[in-house]
Amino acid sequence: MNRPRINVTKTFLPPREEYEKYLDKIWESGWLTNQGPMVLEFEEKTRKYLNVPNFHFVSNGTIALQVALSALDITEGEIITTPFSYVATTSAILWERCKPVYVDIKENTLCIDADKIEAAITKDTKAILAVHVFGFPCDVEKIEAIAKKHNIKVIYDAAHAFGVTYKGKSLLSYGDISTCSFHATKLLHTIEGGCVIAKDKTISDKLELRKRFGHTGDEHFMLGVNAKASEFHAAMGLCNLKYVGQLLKERRAIHEQYMDLLDHKNITVPVIRNKDEHNYAYFPVLLKNHSKLQNVIKTLNEENIFPRRYFYPSLNDLPYVNEAEKCPISENVADRILCLPFYVGLSSDNVQTITKLINAAAV
Repeated sequence: MNRPRINVTKTFLPPREEYEKYLDKIWESGWLTNQGPMVLEFEEKTRKYLNVPNFHFVSNGTIALQVALSALDITEGEIITTPFSYVATTSAILWERCKPVYVDIKENTLCIDADKIEAAITKDTKAILAVHVFGFPCDVEKIEAIAKKHNIKVIYDAAHAFGVTYKGKSLLSYGDISTCSFHATKLLHTIEGGCVIAKDKTISDKLELRKRFGHTGDEHFMLGVNAKASEFHAAMGLCNLKYVGQLLKERRAIHEQYMDLLDHKNITVPVIRNKDEHNYAYFPVLLKNHSKLQNVIKTLNEENIFPRRYFYPSLNDLPYVNEAEKCPISENVADRILCLPFYVGLSSDNVQTITKLINAAAV
């Protein structure tokens, strides 16, 4: 008999009746989109949860990056970024007609190597767009110091970092702007969605206009785009926000079981360097080489288990990025990293099965 399929992730859904209560309110009001009451409520409750000054709920995490760049008036020039991320990080830069300049990563954190950033700065550099990969914090202190020295902006793609704190505050509060994803695979999800968090009120006001076509009523102020989220997406966010603490607890338990059962002689797990709260968003492992990676994938797939090669390829190897820098660490990591099945509801028996298979295939 075939084993039930185990995917790399599975979306958490709140009790259906809780969501239906919000749907009843939407039907009563007839207000479906355009900054409705549920969007405003979700923005305010999430802002308070994170303890950040300016929070904007948008339709997805990629448009969040694009409106962030636009609000900082970065629509040309060079942007220093990481080669190790989901493709959306580079896509947003390219859509805003900028050039990504890749700086290699640190293997132990998977984040951009801050010690290599300054050497990549030129007269055309407008910003640093760094990624808190898998929720692991970048070297925010060093990046901030470099940005101040060279008078450039810092944007953090914090797509994976909801619920992570660093030095006593949300990781999303660092940088000139931070963005996050609320995609269905994330710790907090709104089915599709994202957010932009701006430190400066003037920039926040620009974001408010940018995300809804650049106008208020009949008064048009600037070029904008449709990045608005709907009441239905906000309703899912309001349902899920109250479960974040429970989800963090359950994800930590699965993480600890994986750590206990994996063969650490042949499998490397990136170190969580922050001493505050992590969100256990993913469970990445590094195999010794590409051959071992392929063997693990084949072994798991044969048992109806489907991990994911997050992130592959290294973004400097994308076919539509011209004259990209070589990033040997990122390229090597991308060639042998694998994210294991990891989600609330993944049973202890499943974790034992997965680790037993991996341990045997990774030797």
